[in-house]
Amino acid sequence: MSAWLKAGLIGGAILVALKVVEVIPCVVCCGVPLEWVAFGCIGALAAYWITPLRTTGSAAGQGALAALIAAAIGGVVGIGVNLVGGAVLGPVQMSLLRQLPPELLAQMYETGLDPRMLGGAGFDATTSVIGSSMCCGVSLAISAGLGALGGLIFAAIKPGESG
Repeated sequence: MSAWLKAGLIGGAILVALKVVEVIPCVVCCGVPLEWVAFGCIGALAAYWITPLRTTGSAAGQGALAALIAAAIGGVVGIGVNLVGGAVLGPVQMSLLRQLPPELLAQMYETGLDPRMLGGAGFDATTSVIGSSMCCGVSLAISAGLGALGGLIFAAIKPGESG
């Protein structure tokens, strides 16, 4: 098995774990930067498995491919997780909003905020899939760059060591 495929599959498993943990609302703030770090590490792992004498160009290419594979796996799982999370948590959030005191809603309205903005129209699977797909596309571009950077840095630091 090639170095980039092996590193990409291992990285995909790591991103799947991160996507599942990111269902927790406050954890997503930490999860996205962790994904970026993971992309660089996946690229470095692909470069590590290249037979010596590794060059920076080949290591960057292998790192970008590995991170792309991992991001594609994580993105597909992320779309599924968002659908399930929205379907489960959406009604809970709506019921919590209905419990807000009318005085608070009136104050919000007086300040110019429409209280309906908080609840929206509820969970919409189509919107969730479109939004998740856009994020997945952006993630693919970011992953390729960070994976290439991770592979490049690793090859520049350790060009002759065996993996």
